Amino acid sequence: MTEETDLEGLTLLGKDAAPSKKLETFPNHHPDRRYVVRLESDEFTCLCPATGQPDFANITVEYIPKKKILESKSFKLYLWSYRNEGVFHEHVSNKILDDLVAALDPYWCRVIGAFNIRGGINITVEVEHGDREESG
Repeated sequence: MTEETDLEGLTLLGKDAAPSKKLETFPNHHPDRRYVVRLESDEFTCLCPATGQPDFANITVEYIPKKKILESKSFKLYLWSYRNEGVFHEHVSNKILDDLVAALDPYWCRVIGAFNIRGGINITVEVEHGDREESG
């Protein structure tokens, strides 16, 4: 069950908040069980760094938590913070992975950025950290 102490340190949940690069977490009560958490958003936007035109994507994050779980509102605000940034798809997908790994220290994490068609070409970027299967 969720404990009162699980809410300690959560500054965004249940409050008005603006876009932010702050990723908040709460304790995983089952760190010895390997299970997958999946978060999906079809509302990701950033800007093309060359033209300034908006790029839209579905972002999927999957991870196997160790001691921390990602609080979803902070992740929503994190994704929102890219709305006015010019960044290539490959760079932002890797940056999201790096930031999630820094915040969570998961056993495994994958970020999939499925960007909408631009110039007749779909771009999907898939990046991973760690091992999905338990080793040895």
